[in-house]
Amino acid sequence: MLEAYILITIGCGFFGIILKKNLMMKIIAMDVMSTGVIAYYVLIASREGLFTPIVSGVPKGNYADPVPQAVILTAIVIGFSIQALMLVGVMKLARDNPTLESNDIENNN
Repeated sequence: MLEAYILITIGCGFFGIILKKNLMMKIIAMDVMSTGVIAYYVLIASREGLFTPIVSGVPKGNYADPVPQAVILTAIVIGFSIQALMLVGVMKLARDNPTLESNDIENNN
């Protein structure tokens, strides 16, 4: 059930990028899709009964793999930096154009 909600979130973000004409809405839709992809990766990577790989008194057993955590943290940071870069681009476009609608910007240029 949770997997279905995550896939719906990814689909909403994907169709938002395609169907929305406002550049800010496209950026928000991309962020929603990115959040869905990260949530899906976390859902797939999580397993029950695994211990955190920290030195402690926990008996030896199945340990959680720390690599997916590192990949997700990297994806979050890269997604944030891409979003910031796109927002700067939209700010520069907003200086020259009175609207943020992609069709109007294409027609003005």
